[in-house]
Amino acid sequence: MNAKALALDSKKLSRQLVEWRRHLHAHPELSGEEAGTSSFVAEKLEEIGVPFIANVGGYGIVASLSREGSDRSVGLRADMDALPILEATNLPYASRTPGVMHACGHDGHTVCLLGAAAILAADASWAGTVRFVFQPAEEAGTGARAMLADGLLDRFPVDRFFAFHNWPGVQAGTVAVRPGIMMATTGRIRITLRGEAAHAAMPHRARDPLHAAAQLIIAAQSIVSREIDAQDSAVISICVMNAGSAINQIPDEVTLGGIMRLHRPELREHIEASLRRVCEGIAEAFAVEVDCQIERGSQACINTDEGAEIAQQAAVEAGFDIDPAPTPSMGGEDFSAMLSARGGALAWIGNGPATGGRGLHSPHYDFNDDILPVGALWLANVARLSLSH
Repeated sequence: MNAKALALDSKKLSRQLVEWRRHLHAHPELSGEEAGTSSFVAEKLEEIGVPFIANVGGYGIVASLSREGSDRSVGLRADMDALPILEATNLPYASRTPGVMHACGHDGHTVCLLGAAAILAADASWAGTVRFVFQPAEEAGTGARAMLADGLLDRFPVDRFFAFHNWPGVQAGTVAVRPGIMMATTGRIRITLRGEAAHAAMPHRARDPLHAAAQLIIAAQSIVSREIDAQDSAVISICVMNAGSAINQIPDEVTLGGIMRLHRPELREHIEASLRRVCEGIAEAFAVEVDCQIERGSQACINTDEGAEIAQQAAVEAGFDIDPAPTPSMGGEDFSAMLSARGGALAWIGNGPATGGRGLHSPHYDFNDDILPVGALWLANVARLSLSH
């Protein structure tokens, strides 16, 4: 494949991006298992003519393009992994791996970054170095940190990082980006309550962890409404309960699982301490034992002023609609680790209506192929502008 010919023929590039995206959609891989996706990316980079290093922080790939005339550098990042979701779209290119699906659009992100590589490889107008960072394990919240731990910044220096996430519910092709917080600090909650089992008709002989769990769910999800300033953004959601196997037995153990999200990082300590206090109090009140595990995830995605300005300008120069003040999301993104290290910006690119259950992490979700050229061109424009600032 001739990168210049591909990039100059916008219709051909768009068709190629759609073909690549649908291939990846049909062959999704979970966090830490992206061997096939990584091989596909490597194959396409070779065809485009962009050199790369594989196996960075797992299945991560970093490709680099340099042009003389500047010592400036910029990193463009895309995530590659899928989710443990059974697809229900019935599309001709639906997942061929039962129970695994690209339900968050990482297939589209990956392909847009390949498109940006093709565009920049064919363009001699810029100077400096562009790093194309294909990241594994975003959904697990470990991929960005793994790449950083594997020497990403030392081996592939950059001045700033940029990335985008498709966003259902925003008009297709609109670029939404603001300075400051874009996405939340994350955490995962796992709580185990242990008591004593008994016949369901004789609850006085049990120490009932299920009854305690019911009270705990209510109390835990009341922490935000009663302890956090209403002007702050935070959430605790208990989403999973596992208990018992017989309808006439009080079980001896219950496990709960859920998440916490918050925008101001300094709230984390308070919310974690409150959750542990509630767990211990409920356990004491109902004479059960409790084990509360809180796994810290991604930091908040916080765009720098300069990064957001470059991201907005890149959209304007490409003729895209922009939203310069989107409401920050309670969703999480481990790209935050790269932003924290070097600054830059995360943008959202509208995926179109989220009706019919086609939101992120839905079994009915599909990346909108019409925005593939938008994502590719925006990434390329961001790189050019960042290198000139």
